[in-house]
Order: sequence, then structure tokens, then C-alpha cells
Amino acid sequence: MERRDFLRVGVVGAAAAAFGGASWHDAFAATAQPGPSPYGPLQAADANGISLPSGFTSRVVARTGQRVTGTSYTWHPAPDGGACFADGAGWIYTSNSEVAITGGVGSIKFDANGTITGAYRTLSATNVNCAGGATPWNTWLSCEEVDRGYVYETDPWGVKAAVRRPAMGRFKHEACAADPDRKAIYLTEDVSDGAFYRFIPTTWGDLSAGRLEVMIGATSATSGPVTWKQVPDPAGGSTATRNQVSGTKRFNGGEGCYYAAGVCWFTTKGDNRVWAYDAVNSSISLTYDDSLVSPGTPPLTGVDNVTRSSTGDLFVAEDGGNMEICIITPNAVVAPFLRINGQNSSEITGPAFSPNGKRLYFSSQRGTSGSSSGGITYEVTGPFRV
Repeated sequence: MERRDFLRVGVVGAAAAAFGGASWHDAFAATAQPGPSPYGPLQAADANGISLPSGFTSRVVARTGQRVTGTSYTWHPAPDGGACFADGAGWIYTSNSEVAITGGVGSIKFDANGTITGAYRTLSATNVNCAGGATPWNTWLSCEEVDRGYVYETDPWGVKAAVRRPAMGRFKHEACAADPDRKAIYLTEDVSDGAFYRFIPTTWGDLSAGRLEVMIGATSATSGPVTWKQVPDPAGGSTATRNQVSGTKRFNGGEGCYYAAGVCWFTTKGDNRVWAYDAVNSSISLTYDDSLVSPGTPPLTGVDNVTRSSTGDLFVAEDGGNMEICIITPNAVVAPFLRINGQNSSEITGPAFSPNGKRLYFSSQRGTSGSSSGGITYEVTGPFRV
């Protein structure tokens, strides 16, 4: 038996023992393998350079340095992590700007028909705002991907002023995901020996105070039980938060994360893995690992931002690779959902579904130019499974 096949058998067996039954299935504990997409194969690139399954179409909704159609807002450079928020019969797509010093967040408003009705800034003058996460009380948490960076809580409507949330820790933030069942927010850290955190607010809905904890577990383990311990100094004043607690489990370049149905999925770019944290049983397993794909070439590399559809499919964006968003189905099949052609010096960021699940938003951070000034934000519509 080849090493790759042996590893896969070990991971799947351990994960099955950890989860069992419906929980095991829902958590994608079996590492995903290539297979046919439920949406079918990709078609030839459309006028926007996007290859999509039959029945789907794309449009450009914003370009860096240009005014968003029908508004006075000039779309920000290097669009990154994003999320959608219901706005009456319409919705808002909120997007970070991953550049130094000016950073921040911008939003686009849509009516019920998908027509753009407004665009504006909701956070300014922050540093390398990479990913983040939405809260159940309809705010967007924007994370700074710099040493001792902050989390900022922002208002997608742009009415309330953004607020810095130092209690959530100062480290090289990437993304976060709210767990309303356990009243916790999970956070990833984008360094090669990073940690996986959770913040437990003193009062749910108020992020001004609370307890920052770090996941504890064997560094090499890819499945099994984990625990949590409090980080003594969330500010990381003299010792980085990831190095304050003995037994901290290490993750190689934490990226996107998304919580739903008792599971927090998160990605690590250093080893091209998608993880599942079963919050009910406090266990982890691998959803996808490109080194466990056998046989053939892994369809998903450069794992980055992740979101989930209402039917349970994960949509994982590539940082590089061949510029695809890949789908991972609940029965552990991984396949391309779309591909951006002719933009090999960019990365895909900010995938998020509209509240009705019928539209998918995402960006090519550097577009065709390969620079932060060339960002393009897209919308895809079609027969999504809802």
C-alpha cells in the first residue's frame, strides 16, 4: 500500500470513530476525493473569462479604482474576505481591502432583483484587512493580517462607527466564524506555526469583553479529541498569543473558516487542508487534504476562503492554483465549480452567498494586472441547490 493510501485509510478510520452516524457525515470526516460535480462539467469561458457549469452566468459588479455602477463609491484595492447580509427584500455584500495603511471595508447594496442601489465605505485607515466573518447580530468582523493585528467590528449599512475589539486577541488574524450555539467565535491565524482560537464574550452580542482560548491537541494529529485553554495575555505584549499556552495545537497557515450545523470548517494553506472542528464533541478531522487525493492530480490547491451553501456544500476558493472555486459535497466529492481564466497572478477571495442562496459573490484580488489596483468583484447566478 502506498503511503498516501495508507494515510487516507488511517485518517478516515479515526475520523469515523470520532464522529459516527449523521455527525460523521455532516462533518465531512472522510477526506474528499475527486468526482463529478453535482453541477456538471465546466463550460468554455464566458465574456468575463469565467468558466461555469451549464446554466450559470457571471457579471462584474465592481472594479478597483472605478466607481461602482450608479454610485459615487470607488471600489477599494485588493478586495478580500466578504459576506452577505439581508437588507429587507435585498442584501448587502461587504468586502475587505487587503492593503497596508489604508485597508478597511466597503459594501455594495442590492435590491430584490440584484440591481445595485448603493456602495460606500464602512471602515477606513486600517492595516491589511484580509478575511473576517459575519455575526448573528448582523455585523462584519474585519481582521488585520499583520503581527499583533486587531479585529474590527463594522456595520455593513455604514450607519454605526466601526469599533476595535482588542479582547479578541492581537495576532496575525485571518478569518473568524460565529457559533451561536456555544456563543463563541472561532478565529484562524495566518502563520506557519499558528493556532486556532475561540473567543467567548462575557455577554453574547457584545465583543468588548470576554475570554480568548486556544485549541490544545497533538501537533501531528489530523483527527480526534481536542480541548481549549485560556490565553493569559490576548494582547500578545511580550509573548505571541500562539506561544503562551503549553500544548497549543499548531496549524500551518490558517485561512478561511465557516460555522454551520455544529461544525466549524477552516482551511490551512501551508498543507492544503480543509479541517472540520466538531463543536458538539470537541473533535477535529480532515475534510480535504491534497496529499491524500489518490489517484491523479488534486483538483483543489492553495486553499483559502471558504463558505457553505444552504444544502451543505462547501465552496473553497483557491489562492493561486488554477484559480478555481471548488465544491466539496456532503458525500465527500471535490470538484471544480468555476474557474477564472487569464488571471494567474491573482487569487480568489471573499466567496459568499446572497441570503436566498441564488447568487454567489467573490473577487479576483489582483485581476488581470496582478496588482492590488486590478481587483475585480463578480456575481454568479444560476441553478444553485437550495
